[in-house]
Amino acid sequence: QVKRNVYDLTSIPVRHQLWEGWPSSATDDSMTLAVSGLTFPCHRLTVGRRSSPVQTREQSEEQCTDVHMVSDSDGDDFEDATEFGVDDGEMFGVASSALRKSPMMPENAENEGDALLQFTAEFSSRYGDCHPVYFIGSLEAAFQEAFYGKARDRKLLAIYLHHDESVLTNVFCSQMLCAESIVSYLSQNFITWAWDMTKEANRARFLTMCTRHFGSVVAQTIRTQKTDQFPLFLIIMGKRSSNEVLNVIQGNTTVDELMMRLMAAMEIFSAQQQEDIKDEDEREARENVKREQDEAYRISLEADRAKREAQEREMAEQFRLEQIRKEQEEEREAIRLSLEQSLPPEPKEESTESVSKLRIRTPSGEFFERRFLASSKLQVVFDFVASKGYPWEEYKLLGTFPRRDVTQLDPNKSLLEVKLYPQETLFLEAKE
Repeated sequence: QVKRNVYDLTSIPVRHQLWEGWPSSATDDSMTLAVSGLTFPCHRLTVGRRSSPVQTREQSEEQCTDVHMVSDSDGDDFEDATEFGVDDGEMFGVASSALRKSPMMPENAENEGDALLQFTAEFSSRYGDCHPVYFIGSLEAAFQEAFYGKARDRKLLAIYLHHDESVLTNVFCSQMLCAESIVSYLSQNFITWAWDMTKEANRARFLTMCTRHFGSVVAQTIRTQKTDQFPLFLIIMGKRSSNEVLNVIQGNTTVDELMMRLMAAMEIFSAQQQEDIKDEDEREARENVKREQDEAYRISLEADRAKREAQEREMAEQFRLEQIRKEQEEEREAIRLSLEQSLPPEPKEESTESVSKLRIRTPSGEFFERRFLASSKLQVVFDFVASKGYPWEEYKLLGTFPRRDVTQLDPNKSLLEVKLYPQETLFLEAKE
């Protein structure tokens, strides 16, 4: 416990502490002071930093501190630390900052991501690997990560403002930020971003960012903070209209108080988050209904369009077929007229030549008659029938006694030769 308390004051980790003055009987770290053999009521011990082969010469310089052990009953007789050659600055770790070679963040860094990479590396080298996971990127990118995702995935934003010249920095970093409970809680509920306010240029740059994102009031509040009030921990909640600073936590706090203030901020955030989730769910439900309606409307339009196109295609096809039919009818009519005009004149009844009288019945039951010379070729009869609208390619001409297909006879033979003389009744029948 003594070693841990010294660590709080000097930033020398327990494993690096080199002690002188312990009695030879004090061999176990779990031993109480009462049984360790310390001189009562006052005992003097000296502690320094253990040298490491990897340390630079400046870092390996021994930092010695006299520790004056006093019983509770003699608390009034506690001597000032300066009596043992230790000033207040060294007791609280200010002197140790002078021994550090690398700053937490480069001055006038052009890229915030690169600056945060150096900050994280330097923070780990000073205080160990158990620390908050700092967001690597610009403050705007941290806002996007924390505030602008799905409502269920949003988090609070924690901004850690470091200052190497503050007497509270070492204790706050080692005992607060690196406490496992704080690290775990921040990891689960926060996006943590950091900035180093030690250099004036970096300080001015952050105040400019602060004015842009949080307004002049918050920027003025941070501007008026004295060095010994750092480090600062800002808790930010994203809202619809603007980002709200829920809390500004100064360095003079305890782990319990820090945890309570983080949890209080989470209560406010959780209430707002539930409202946002409800609003988002309702909005998504409305959008889903609208999408379904739009999809149904699109499908209806698509069906109407397909139906209209089908009707247009059908009408086009009907028009095409009608045109073909008209063309065919016109062609047939032209052929019929040509055949009609090419027919030899019908012989008169008083003709001295042999005449054959043919009576032809159509499929509809109508009859038409005509006289032909018995010497006329059978083709003349076919042409006559075709001139009436019954081309021999589509119809066959049937005789009755005997029943025969006249269209199968030689069209160049005369009516007398095919025995269609002196008269005959024929039937027209459509070919299959």
